[in-house]
Amino acid sequence: MDSLEHGMPKVYEIPRFDDGMVNIQELIRIMAESLINEVMDAQAEDACADGNQRNGYRERTLITSVGTINLRIPKLRRGSYFPEDLIARYSRVDRAVIAAVSEMVTCGVSTRKVARVASQMGIDRMSPSQVSRICNSLDDIVADLQSRDLSDVAFPYIWLDATYIKCRDEGHVSSCALVSAIGAGADGYRRLLGLDAIDTESYAGWLAFLRSLRERGVAGVMCATSDAHEGLRRAIEEVFPGSAWQRCIVHLMRNAASSAPTRQKRAAVLAILHAVFAERDPDLVRELYHLACEEISGICAKAAELLEGAEADALAYLDFPYAHHRRLRTNNVQERANRELKRRSRVVQVFPSRRSLIRMLGAVFSEMDEDWASRRWFTEESIAQAASPARSTAPAPAYEGTAEEHARRIIDVVIADNPIGRRAA
Repeated sequence: MDSLEHGMPKVYEIPRFDDGMVNIQELIRIMAESLINEVMDAQAEDACADGNQRNGYRERTLITSVGTINLRIPKLRRGSYFPEDLIARYSRVDRAVIAAVSEMVTCGVSTRKVARVASQMGIDRMSPSQVSRICNSLDDIVADLQSRDLSDVAFPYIWLDATYIKCRDEGHVSSCALVSAIGAGADGYRRLLGLDAIDTESYAGWLAFLRSLRERGVAGVMCATSDAHEGLRRAIEEVFPGSAWQRCIVHLMRNAASSAPTRQKRAAVLAILHAVFAERDPDLVRELYHLACEEISGICAKAAELLEGAEADALAYLDFPYAHHRRLRTNNVQERANRELKRRSRVVQVFPSRRSLIRMLGAVFSEMDEDWASRRWFTEESIAQAASPARSTAPAPAYEGTAEEHARRIIDVVIADNPIGRRAA
């Protein structure tokens, strides 16, 4: 208490703003500076109890959350003294500032804006390069995320995707593919299984990425959902043999519609496919899919050919528990994560290196992973059905007649609302 009172400025020395209000932040900075220096003096005196003597001070600055403070670290005639319990050796930035800057950068705040925020906190100087160096602390977080052991739980379902982000590599700017894998564990929780930056979405790139997941313990995969990238599909078949591949139905509908030559025909193709996948009864969905291919062949033969070739992969989700259908049939979990990555990376525009890209976006994924760990995505009873031979069945149909008859009624209604389909036929 005596030291604190000694470090208090006199009333006439209390820092104030131009309007006379007390500058509380500057006041706290002065008190912190005085108190820390007195603590170091006391520790140095204790170190001189064996006959050693003081030998002046060495000046050093430390950036803290209340501003830059000037430290006077005592020197001794014999040996050395350093306040290890007060400040980290060679560090010029307090841990609280490191945490705050890292969080701002992870949330998508540019390094220049961070420097401006720091100036409002009373930090005299913080350059963009210094912000980047501070963010090196994120490397450990991302490294742990990329190397953690995943063998403690099986992952019956995984979702795979890539998003392209501009990055400077070997002196020129190019699009870099950030590939990632999200899994639903047998305990019902979502996890980020892995992420990496590769040149292109090639078979070799995906194969190396999936093998790294396998080496870290990812096993028990029963269904992998992704878009229709041929290299990715081949890699899934090789690394996780016996697993089903679910083609994302959202991407499939877009691909089919883009094959139609006119806007009206694209709308008709989408309307028919929306009607197919809006139904939940597996038998009805299969009947609707067959009828949709027939109707779409009269609108756009290329789209119909695409749908016919993709039937087994587009409807793979129907072979799994009914309660899991909505999450298995699309890659929405990856799309939502990629949108957040894009939002956070927008302020950077072009990353200076792959390492910086992995650092920031890995930190964003780490934040998501922590959020996912706080709540189950599937209940234990529900996820257990994925591996059970007696999987849950769909509820009894809510329509009259056979699935084929009801499918025809649905398609007739859709065609009536989009008559271009009949005209084209």
